[in-house]
Amino acid sequence: MARPVYHFTSESVSEGHPDKVCDRISDTVVDAYLAEMPEARVACETLATTNRVVIAGEVRGPASITNEYLAHLTRLAIKDIGYEQEGFHWANASIEVHLHAQSAHIAMGVSTAPATRTKAPETRASCSAMPATRRPS
Repeated sequence: MARPVYHFTSESVSEGHPDKVCDRISDTVVDAYLAEMPEARVACETLATTNRVVIAGEVRGPASITNEYLAHLTRLAIKDIGYEQEGFHWANASIEVHLHAQSAHIAMGVSTAPATRTKAPETRASCSAMPATRRPS
């Protein structure tokens, strides 16, 4: 029997590429929730285009993390990356945050009984096609 032929492809992008900017922003959102509540759940996607960032998804975490606070953190992340140009500037980019409460059905699928949980889940923001793993501290 002949072996099937598989084609392997991968993508590598440079620093400052929109994919990396979006990953950094998603990491910033996850970090904000986990800093306040280690057992928080965050499923967010970030999109960046000319002078615009959109963050959308579901969260289960403290109400103290507001959309305004996340927009502020997003600006700080963009500034830290170094974007200060006409087409994308941390100070005047339009930032939309569309995060809503995690549905009960999703929550049941990703949680275990509190008595069996020994530590916060080791997850990290990443491309939705790749498994996410927490980076060492």
